[in-house]
Amino acid sequence: MIELNELIIYLTTGAVVGFLAGLLGIGGGLIIVPILTTVFALYLPDTKDLVHLAIGTSLATILVTSFASVKAHHGHGAVRWDIVKVMTIGIFTGGFLGGWGSQFFSSETLGHIFALFELLIALYMLANIKPSPHRELPGPAGNTLAGFVIGTLSSLVGIGGGTLTTPYLIWNNIKPHEAIATAAACSLPVAAAGTFGFLLAGLHAEDLPKGAWGYIYLPAFFGIVAMSYFTAPLGAKLAHKLPAHLLKRLLGILLIILAIKMFFFSGK
Repeated sequence: MIELNELIIYLTTGAVVGFLAGLLGIGGGLIIVPILTTVFALYLPDTKDLVHLAIGTSLATILVTSFASVKAHHGHGAVRWDIVKVMTIGIFTGGFLGGWGSQFFSSETLGHIFALFELLIALYMLANIKPSPHRELPGPAGNTLAGFVIGTLSSLVGIGGGTLTTPYLIWNNIKPHEAIATAAACSLPVAAAGTFGFLLAGLHAEDLPKGAWGYIYLPAFFGIVAMSYFTAPLGAKLAHKLPAHLLKRLLGILLIILAIKMFFFSGK
């Protein structure tokens, strides 16, 4: 049985990340992973691979959150399914490779990789770099390669594909609202492949807590998705009414704080 305070943390986390996933096209893992590593350290102190467990659980929740977000964005006609189609093979392949390959990294190393990744994303958001007006999306081969890189990196650190796909699409002059909606759709294959990869990687791991399925901690998964499934459509609805630049700046500051926390988390 999980404690009431632990359950409240999972529910609150789900509500926040679901809303942000719908609003900004991110999977929520940038926030989920730092929170779960802290919660697991408090409530699962005998577990060795805390960061692996946090990342695997994060990817599993993103699968549900992204589905809810995509439904809302699709209702607004904002998802560019033509882009999703050409990127999916690369994303799915990279997503599985990143998830399965996590077993070859220590928990401390994964924590540091995540922190660096999170810091770079935060700086990008705060810099608000504008793309060249003449830049366009590459052809199928280029998009497949981009999808593979996005899938591998996103799955390895448990963030879902939206965090990288949104900047990639905007950089290639896709309209922001379409980029956010399309990135949410691209998070689905990342989360599916990455979850399967982390599941396989953790099947023979030692000292996992009761309720763990590979590197997926089911109590945290169900607690988070119980809220994120309902708040993701709210964020998606607001995304089509408000400019997101101010929220992106605030999120950037939050990510810097969380990155510092993750860098100094030893995972031991």
